[in-house]
Amino acid sequence: MSENSIKNLFPPSALEGIISSDINRVISPSARHVWRISDLLGKIQDRLDLDFDMLWVEGEISNLREPSSGHCYFTLKDNRSQIKAVLFKSQAARLPFCLENGRYIIGFGRLNIYGGRGDLQLVLEIVEPKGEGALQLAFEQLMTRLEKEGLFSSEHKLPLPLLPQRVFVITSPTGAAIHDFIRNAKKRYPGANILLCPASVQGEGASVKIIDSLKVVRDIAEKGDVILLTRGGGSLEDLWAFNDETLAREIFNCTVPVVSAVGHEVDFTISDFVADHRAATPTAAAQLIFPCREDLMDKVTVLTRRIVLSSYNRLKINRQAVQILRHRLKDPRKKFVEQRLHQDDLNARLLKVMQEKIRYWSYGYQNLRERLMTQEPGRHLALAKAESRSLSRRLVRAGSVFVDRKCQSLATLSGKLNAVSPLAVLSRGYSLVYRISGGELVKRADQVARDERLLIRPEKGAIVCKVLSTEKGRGRVLSETD
Repeated sequence: MSENSIKNLFPPSALEGIISSDINRVISPSARHVWRISDLLGKIQDRLDLDFDMLWVEGEISNLREPSSGHCYFTLKDNRSQIKAVLFKSQAARLPFCLENGRYIIGFGRLNIYGGRGDLQLVLEIVEPKGEGALQLAFEQLMTRLEKEGLFSSEHKLPLPLLPQRVFVITSPTGAAIHDFIRNAKKRYPGANILLCPASVQGEGASVKIIDSLKVVRDIAEKGDVILLTRGGGSLEDLWAFNDETLAREIFNCTVPVVSAVGHEVDFTISDFVADHRAATPTAAAQLIFPCREDLMDKVTVLTRRIVLSSYNRLKINRQAVQILRHRLKDPRKKFVEQRLHQDDLNARLLKVMQEKIRYWSYGYQNLRERLMTQEPGRHLALAKAESRSLSRRLVRAGSVFVDRKCQSLATLSGKLNAVSPLAVLSRGYSLVYRISGGELVKRADQVARDERLLIRPEKGAIVCKVLSTEKGRGRVLSETD
């Protein structure tokens, strides 16, 4: 359709009417729909849930925070953009590795709008490292952390007993490991006492069952017993139950020697490093725990010969020593007489010492008795009463003297005060002259004028007078005739 045809269909006046009507409808108060912020964010969340179901994202971790709540907050970014993400405590506890800044991961979760701040964030359910296996990464991180804590230190390793009383084997009852171990153990040491503690050694929950069996064995084991953790070979996933951190700490805290024989010779697990001893295979574990019967018999034969020879030599030496002592031994009766004489001497000395002690104690008793008599409480009480009565009399006399002295001092001060009192001056015929107009005290004749009214205050009463004349200086007082 051409521009002219459009103009013919919609003339300018008609277009202006349509546009103005649409604008009026939009800005009309009755046509507005005002959103609350919470409702708007809820609508956006509904739209996100509709358009974006659970999704996989990848990116690099930055700004990682792990507050006391146990949740993990971080930012996922690539070379152009970034988005906030959160991994809650329950999911973070199941991670086989530790999150850290700079690690590239793949996460599975959903988009969420946090209403408190209006932030768009990813709520992750699954987190996997990208570029290397999660299990291998978790194995290396746990190895590093436990090694720093000293769980692999050789100073904590317990030695194996020469002849174990009992060997508790924690493994699967249907696996080949238990059969290989029993066969080689019985071959080396027929009297071996082996107790099987069944436990699942592979799959989900295997580590928990191994830990439970280890706790049971630890409670019933005694000195001379040994605990063996074993299973056959397999992949890293198959052996993962023996890489559990809780199991490693239980092995470390065990007071009974623990031997780990997990997998083949090339396989290594965390339990191998924490255990007191490691055997490459179940067969090697039997060789490590039990000595060979033939070797023990040969050793017993050699030790028996050494004991017999040593006993013969010791007996020969003791016989020679007896012969020498017989020649050196004196007559016992003479020794007995000497002991009786020495005893009588000691008795006499003891009696003398006791008598001296008794005299010394008697003298001390008499001395203390005399001192006690001088310190008799009744005598001291009588002296104290007499002194108290004397002090009371002195106190009464001192009070009277003190009052008399204060009265004399008060009379002296009153006389001095009356001597300088203005009333005393007035009583001697002097008066005070005030100007009635201003109330000022008149000190000189030039302060008043003729016919001015004055107020004269003698000792008693007041006099109102009128100035007839004034004279400067100390001249005579004018009389009324003058």
